Amino acid sequence: MSVPVAPGRLPFLGHTLPMLRKRFAFTGNLRDQGELVEVHLGPLRALFVASPRLTHQVLVTDASKFHKGRMYDKFRPFVGNGLAVSNGSFHLRQRRMMQPAFHRDRIAGYAEVMRRAATEVVDGWQPGEVRQLEADMQGLAVTIVGEALFSTEIGGKAIDEARRSVFVIIRNGIMRALSPGFVEKLPIPANREFDEAIARMRAIVSEVIDSRRGDDTDHGDLLSTLLMARDPETGEPMTDDEVFDEVITLLTAGIETTALALAWIFHEIAANPEVERRVLAELEEVLGDREITIDDVPRLTYVGRVAQEVLRKYPLWLVMRRTAVEVELGGAVLPPGTEVILSPHTMHHDPVHFPDPERFDPERWTPERAGELPKGAFVPFGGGIHQCIGNHFALTEIAIVVATVCRRFRLVPDRPVRTKFTNAAYPNDLMMRVVPR
Repeated sequence: MSVPVAPGRLPFLGHTLPMLRKRFAFTGNLRDQGELVEVHLGPLRALFVASPRLTHQVLVTDASKFHKGRMYDKFRPFVGNGLAVSNGSFHLRQRRMMQPAFHRDRIAGYAEVMRRAATEVVDGWQPGEVRQLEADMQGLAVTIVGEALFSTEIGGKAIDEARRSVFVIIRNGIMRALSPGFVEKLPIPANREFDEAIARMRAIVSEVIDSRRGDDTDHGDLLSTLLMARDPETGEPMTDDEVFDEVITLLTAGIETTALALAWIFHEIAANPEVERRVLAELEEVLGDREITIDDVPRLTYVGRVAQEVLRKYPLWLVMRRTAVEVELGGAVLPPGTEVILSPHTMHHDPVHFPDPERFDPERWTPERAGELPKGAFVPFGGGIHQCIGNHFALTEIAIVVATVCRRFRLVPDRPVRTKFTNAAYPNDLMMRVVPR
């Protein structure tokens, strides 16, 4: 079977330039070319998956036949071989060892961290002042993941460094991943900032792990779980390098999605008065005058739909996989080593499954409507053996922060928001005035 080539290919650069210039429009238009479309990242040939059916095959049905792709290769030298980038039997081993850290009982403990951190943020707001909300939500997400990871005093230094460096690593890292290899060697400010941020994070995280190694006390944090974890087959613990890689993974992969979701939720609540009314009514019905607890989260069904709709509308742009063995995909036979590109954004904005996809509509997530979606149409946390291990952590965090903020303040846009694209849609200057309820 011949696979169509995406239009707009340039000499040497392939489709990299039009992809980076047009982002979501470029990949969204590939649906018109077929289920599988050939694109070129510089000299690298890759196949873009443009249907839910094939997305589900790559992520779930045939997940064991794929490894993480080129995008993750670019990150591995800097962030290590943690869950977000590892493959095969090692990935499964690490996932089994880390699973207890995200058990419901553990998340119940983290929920108090989430509520306290959110309360501290809103306690610092002054009535009538204008806040740069994406910065507040980024700082809050770093605090929550950082305090869930590190409960000791030295962990505070790591949290401070994460606030400084994590988003530099995330934003500049995607540019490296999609650019030809020579670009990361150029003496340009973005490369220098990325390298310096990675070096700072490596130094402080290594210092925290060194301070805790040999301490058998369960501090109730994620780091304790990692240090005490044992391979179920061999009984061996993680090495220091393995612990380090997982900590870096949690700090990078565990922050961006949630911070962006929170910023966009408050934007959408402000832009949709009926959504705001229903959120407030549900919070009043479920919570009354008391603070939110972990047991309330499943009862906040409408807040949950709002969160799902934000994750649909503002997901990651690209995810990459590489065939580990020969795979039949969409009628084409892919040899081992074939790069495959998946796009949650393209799936989530397909008007066939999400009519009027730019419209914010939490009612898409009623059980009846959500149940009609084909597998692969909604993949905010990936799927299969590589599904994000922290998905329940993130959804719990979103619900608790929304409840904490909305009961205290109404957030009113101070100016139109602009969107800045990396591998996700960042609100740029989401300036909102805080008005007490």
